[in-house]
Amino acid sequence: MLDGELAIPTSNGLSFDDLLQRIHPAASRVRTLVAEHPAVYIVFDLLADEKGRPLVQMPLRERRVLLEKLGAKTFDAMPASASGLDAAAVVLSPSTCDARVATKWLERGSSGWGGLDGVIAKALDLPYQSGTRDGMQKVKNLRTADCVVGGFRYAEKGGTVGSLLLGLYDSDGLLHHVGFTSGMSAAMRADLTPRLVRLIKPPGFTGRAPGGPSRWSTRRTDEWKPLAPKLVVEVQYDHFSDGRFRHGTGFVRWRPDKAPRQCTLDQIQPTGKSALALLVKTAKR
Repeated sequence: MLDGELAIPTSNGLSFDDLLQRIHPAASRVRTLVAEHPAVYIVFDLLADEKGRPLVQMPLRERRVLLEKLGAKTFDAMPASASGLDAAAVVLSPSTCDARVATKWLERGSSGWGGLDGVIAKALDLPYQSGTRDGMQKVKNLRTADCVVGGFRYAEKGGTVGSLLLGLYDSDGLLHHVGFTSGMSAAMRADLTPRLVRLIKPPGFTGRAPGGPSRWSTRRTDEWKPLAPKLVVEVQYDHFSDGRFRHGTGFVRWRPDKAPRQCTLDQIQPTGKSALALLVKTAKR
């Protein structure tokens, strides 16, 4: 019994969007996606051995030794992935007790290894922590980007702005929606709202726009106001993939000194290196 995570490797790293497409009610559609975008399984932990003996009460340092022995016998024998990347269908996640090595992994993740947004630190002396994050911490790469405010959403109550919709220009000059930021004080929201109202002007985003149908759409998904591309904001983020920020970003400051057209995707776009290739190469060492 293994603890791990499915991932779908692409030429730009691990694709969260392709993975989400697997959540579909039609079995035939799932089979098509499996053929077009094969997944790999990245193993983190071993919860029971080959004989079915539970290992969850064993400390992590002992479980890891057993997992590596199992991986040496089993994972390398798995068929090659059809992704075009040099990776097996099952991959053992690398681990180290050397902080310098972990720091290098973190640095490589932030320098273009698409799909890696941080490093997990775990306490070696604890049993398996089911349903809790006790004994672990995720260390993320926190970076900043300058974005155009291409629109906003009102807060559910109060009539003030709730979140700013962020955009970045591509090489063709199209402004694409890439995420949002909402970390603003109540006073700032109240002062900002009339300023944004004066800037309301369609279309806001000339490329990919907010909204659109999805499994997670709500009644407010399409309720946003487009803005003339006048305002630039610096935000802090931890992960960018598939053309957008994976989580909400943190408001840092306004950038009146920067022209909106200077806010381009190339300041944060992945370089195309494979995060999965890094995992496989490191684990084989």
